[in-house]
Amino acid sequence: MSERSGESPLVFPTRFPIKVMGRRVDHFAQAIVEVVQAHAPDFDAATLEMRSSREGNYLSVTATINATSREQLDDLYRALTSHPLVKVVL
Repeated sequence: MSERSGESPLVFPTRFPIKVMGRRVDHFAQAIVEVVQAHAPDFDAATLEMRSSREGNYLSVTATINATSREQLDDLYRALTSHPLVKVVL
């Protein structure tokens, strides 16, 4: 199968996990949920997975969304990476 420029190898809709890391502050998880829900309104905040770093200074959260398009994912990644609390998005 050949890939054309700009085509996504993903088949939509698909379940897609997005891991976001930042400093551990009280409102980090809620801030991430708000950004994710702005781009994936059907995201259930109760499914957010959270893990603290070994020393407790950082928090990683994983939001698994029902991605409907490459454009949706790109917009979500841009919003997350530009958020002041976010250090890394995978």
